Amino acid sequence: MRKIYSVFCLVALLMSLSNWALAQSLSLKGMVRDQNQQAIAGAVVSVIGTSQGTVTDVNGAFNLKVEFGGKSELSLQVSLLGYEKTKVVLTPASSELLEVVLKSDRLGLKETVVTGVANPRSRLESSVSVSSLRADAIQQTAPRTTAEIFRSIPGIRSEASAGEGNTNITVRGVPISSGGSKYLQLQEDGLPVLQFGDIAFATADIFLRADQSISRIEAIRGGSASTMSSNAPAGIINFISKTGEVEGGSVAQTVGLDFQQFRTDFDYGSPIAKNLSFHVGGFVRQGEGVRTTGFNAHNGGQLKASLTKRFDNGYVRLYMKLLNDRAAAYMPMPIEVSGTNANPTYRSMAGFDALRGSLHSPYLLQNFGLGANGEPRRANVSDGMHPTSTAIGAELSFDLENGWSIENRSRFSMNSGRFLAPFPASVGSLSSQLATMGNAKGWGPLANANVTYADNGQAFTGNNAMLIHMFDTELKNFNLLVNDLRVKKSLTENTQLTLGWYNSAQTIDMAWLWNSYLSEVNGNGARLLNVDTNGIRLTQNGQFAYGVPVWGNCCQRSYNTQTLINAPYMGVAFTLDKFNVDASVRYDLGQVNGSFAGSNQKSEDMNGDGQIQPAEASVSVINHAAPTVVNYQYNYLSYSVGANYSLNNSSAIFARYSTGASAKADRILFTSSILPNGDARATYDQITQAEVGYKLKTNKAGLFVTGFFANVNEQGGYEATTQLIIENDYRSMGLEIEGSYAVTRNLDLTGSVTLTNATITSGANENNQPRRQSPVIFTLMSQYKVGKHSFGLNFIGSGNSFAQDDNKLVMPGYVLANAFVNFGLSKRLFLSVNGNNLLNTLAITESEEGSIAENSTNIIRARSLMGRSISATLRFIF
Repeated sequence: MRKIYSVFCLVALLMSLSNWALAQSLSLKGMVRDQNQQAIAGAVVSVIGTSQGTVTDVNGAFNLKVEFGGKSELSLQVSLLGYEKTKVVLTPASSELLEVVLKSDRLGLKETVVTGVANPRSRLESSVSVSSLRADAIQQTAPRTTAEIFRSIPGIRSEASAGEGNTNITVRGVPISSGGSKYLQLQEDGLPVLQFGDIAFATADIFLRADQSISRIEAIRGGSASTMSSNAPAGIINFISKTGEVEGGSVAQTVGLDFQQFRTDFDYGSPIAKNLSFHVGGFVRQGEGVRTTGFNAHNGGQLKASLTKRFDNGYVRLYMKLLNDRAAAYMPMPIEVSGTNANPTYRSMAGFDALRGSLHSPYLLQNFGLGANGEPRRANVSDGMHPTSTAIGAELSFDLENGWSIENRSRFSMNSGRFLAPFPASVGSLSSQLATMGNAKGWGPLANANVTYADNGQAFTGNNAMLIHMFDTELKNFNLLVNDLRVKKSLTENTQLTLGWYNSAQTIDMAWLWNSYLSEVNGNGARLLNVDTNGIRLTQNGQFAYGVPVWGNCCQRSYNTQTLINAPYMGVAFTLDKFNVDASVRYDLGQVNGSFAGSNQKSEDMNGDGQIQPAEASVSVINHAAPTVVNYQYNYLSYSVGANYSLNNSSAIFARYSTGASAKADRILFTSSILPNGDARATYDQITQAEVGYKLKTNKAGLFVTGFFANVNEQGGYEATTQLIIENDYRSMGLEIEGSYAVTRNLDLTGSVTLTNATITSGANENNQPRRQSPVIFTLMSQYKVGKHSFGLNFIGSGNSFAQDDNKLVMPGYVLANAFVNFGLSKRLFLSVNGNNLLNTLAITESEEGSIAENSTNIIRARSLMGRSISATLRFIF
């Protein structure tokens, strides 16, 4: 009996010791370095399958208490974009001191691609051209707008001259046919910001803001984007948010040193319970901005938050976004051009600095006219691009039994806002502007008119004047409901099938309420002008028309449509030795319903004085009594086939062939494509693409080379600034090179160059080069690290291009020089100073005029990139 009791006590003791060992924790103190023994800051150290984790500090050090929770071992993962992930097995008996060396992965070729693909693989294993920008790389370029971030992506030409939105974006020579990003889709967390990228005055980038809640940006060009998303045949740029699995955050204050701008960014994320984490981040800002608007042109902010629950076989995530921001929209401005069409010289006009000036003015702060329902309406010009968005989303991903898995992403975005911007309808001598205005209004050339300043009545003695059209659009309802469901099945160990169904509902409810003004030419507080003839005042405080008679009163209009899209798709991928092969197909079915209405003219006592003044004799009003019904369907098939062959563990070659399309949104309205019965023709534009590439990864370098071809069959679309229906076919081919090289242990170089030969293949301009399309664009970034400090230079360049498709006026190429200096004041406090366009280069991105009178001084309307600006940011990381 005593022996039995002794054995029982021994067993109990051993069990207690075993349970104690399994339940105990391990207090890790570690260091993360690269292969040159340089400390790596910002590396994520996490315990796989748990919510335990931390981030390395500026010295590469970390502290982490690991709770084993009854398990005998756990896997620790150390990761950072630009390095290969490393895993370490931990047991309760492991050493508390840990040193991890991360291998360089300079282009992120070992990173898993999740954007625009059915089956996520690393970039080295995938047959797509994709790039990743991590958060710190974005901060180093100090982008002043979201559009300036896109310029760092290979193959992407982002004009970035319009401000915080309304950006024209092309991919690999696929053209800017009318505006926006027609063939490229902007996404947040795998779903479109808007279903269409080229809605007039509501391009998708207007509703997209970059802040510290971004984990990274993935950009896919061509490839399988056509079958993994609707209306994205040329590519996808996806903003991927932080999710808070590892505790940490930051707060940053940015101030313009040579311009008025104040911005506060913040983010924080953390586990809050076992397998439950959250993240919140956003920004607020105010200030005039780089250009001289004369008022608080940038005012507002954004808030994003997410909550993630992880399970043994997957996760569920809920998230939200609140956006309410105002930013000036910069239209083309008066610029002097001399020389010849082939060799022009561009320069600022006297009184109008093309680099810092603006058409905005404290003397034109309101736009007055009739509203969408014929009521008197006054709008604040300081609203500029004013997007408001309340978005609620959910996503889930689970591995199921027998090789099945399921993914679903859904989001409902309640979008609305306003777009107000002064546009120079005409610029020239005072006499020419009076004649243009007078003839449009039926007043004659006004040769003997008396012109005075509207604010004080003093005589105007200037030589030049402008006719301003106030682009005033109400974005009444741009709600988007979208859901993307995918079910996957592993058929064999090397073969996976994906079945998906995408559906969305995009509302486009908008009113154009444009009016006309006469102004002096001045880029810093232009004043409005009144006109009198024979003792009769023709204008009202500088406003000469309620509408836009110079353009035939085209643009008082309203439309309300809804596009429903259902798109089943399927993909299959298999691995055969060193080959990874995938094929996918998608069938888009669209249903468009709604109506649109143009304008009528009537007399209206606008100022309430009981009389009809000359400016009030013909007032534009939306003609709701004669709407045009829209009721049509469209469908198209997209497919993509690709293969990747691994030459060895560090290099591969790939090839892909794809065809896809982009459906038309509002630019089909008010054209002959809408038939009398509401049906439509020419409802989508189609692209066929091919690409072949080579990828290489070494310890000190990364290289990604892609040859590409694209053929675009495009139907007509309306462009507001020219009132033209643009209808061309295009062909482009070229070479895209992305590379990164560690010159020394302290000096890094990263860059890209895209060479493009693009041609118009139909119409009156056949065999010409598409407008604004440069044969070469490039970026080059250098960074030198010294302990906690770093500094660098980066260059962004473009070759010559043509202003319009007739290929007469050349827009010269340019190189922009930017720089940054980052000081580590302490482990968690950093001060950075950023300079953009340091050489104050005049970089023209578009011109309304396609030619000039040679060997004389011309005034054209063109957009340039912003001039030199310097900002400072103080960032605290916790």
